[in-house]
Amino acid sequence: MTVYAEASPQQTSSPVTRKSLPRKAMYGLGLGNTLEWYDWQIFGLLAAFIGPQFFAPGDPVSATLSALAVFAVGFAVRPLGGVVLGMVADRIGRRTVMLLSISMMAISTLVIAILPTYEQIGVWAGVILLITRLVQGISTGIEAPLSTAYAVELSPKGREGRAAGFMSFFVNIGILLASLTSFFTSLTLGTDAMMQWGWRLPFFFGAALGVLVIYMRRALPESLHEEEKAGAPDTEEPGVWRGVRKHWVGLLAILFVVGAAQAYNYAWNVGLPNLARSAYHEGSTTVFAITSILGAILVVGSLITGRMADKWKASRVFVIARLLAIPSVFLMLMYTGPGIGGFAAVILGGSVVLVLNMTMYNLVSTSLMPKYCRATGVALGYGVAVALFGGTASYLLVWLQQQGISWMFPVYVAVLSAISVVLYLVARRTSGTFAAE
Repeated sequence: MTVYAEASPQQTSSPVTRKSLPRKAMYGLGLGNTLEWYDWQIFGLLAAFIGPQFFAPGDPVSATLSALAVFAVGFAVRPLGGVVLGMVADRIGRRTVMLLSISMMAISTLVIAILPTYEQIGVWAGVILLITRLVQGISTGIEAPLSTAYAVELSPKGREGRAAGFMSFFVNIGILLASLTSFFTSLTLGTDAMMQWGWRLPFFFGAALGVLVIYMRRALPESLHEEEKAGAPDTEEPGVWRGVRKHWVGLLAILFVVGAAQAYNYAWNVGLPNLARSAYHEGSTTVFAITSILGAILVVGSLITGRMADKWKASRVFVIARLLAIPSVFLMLMYTGPGIGGFAAVILGGSVVLVLNMTMYNLVSTSLMPKYCRATGVALGYGVAVALFGGTASYLLVWLQQQGISWMFPVYVAVLSAISVVLYLVARRTSGTFAAE
């Protein structure tokens, strides 16, 4: 069977045979997403435990906000990682970048696991923690957008949605694994031990998983051929940045398509759980149990959504999913005080809309850039969007609650969602689509 990298008549690629894509390689690609999102998510979930360890002792909410601030700063360098490593991926190839990004994530996660506390080395604890998050931000800045584009490029025409669903499945495995690891560690050790040293165990697990993924990714094939590389002598395509500028409307659409989805995602997966533990003093074990159920819904739902995208057209599924996000984000207004029932209702009530949006946004982003500048363009839009809207979401949610104006957050996400639909439709008409249609 022949696998086509582009679904658009505007640009075609050399065929890649299915034999060039061994199962170990595909699982290595998918598990890399699992590791990236596990390592990224585990920091956010354990922020209430990490904050008091690496910042000056004081109010628990303030320490949690400090940890969430570090969590947010990691997002600020995602555009840098996306641009620098994206250019490498467009000029040299995808495989090298996929190996580099996962190595950076594994090493930085191990450093967090063994990092001395504030009591042991003072302010340097917070400084080193910040550096590790910056490295993780650079890694994630290219891993998340490029891995889906890579999978789509190696998929048969008409099955791009399944490829995106496959990658989203592994992303959600990482989110679920982070919740389950936190839950079982907390259940086994108790809150006191978790606060003192137990929070380190999930990071050790992530570092060990990284070694396995690096080994499996060695079998990855290359999807970008010489004649497809940006600026190659035998191609009529312009250089990377000329291509990105040419498709600036698509880039702007990617910014909001990703931004709205990530604001919703981090509110549900990081902001609300931290609000429950630090402000409303809900039991950590119960909170982790509920976020684990959310993770399970995301895992199963991503595969279903991918098939829906192939059957009913990706653009249609995306627009419907994004419009549904506008009313569903207001569910969070049900959780305005202590009560685990309200927390569960909000988290699980918004889960279906969340999984639709989290599966579709990368597939849609991939379709808005041609192959020769796709890694750079999608990674740039993704990185800026996550830095502006995703990385700040959990902090903003907790801060607005502290100020007594929690209603502003769902309004903010609803506006982002509406803008993303408008820009996507404009980009389709003016800039065009290049895959997944």
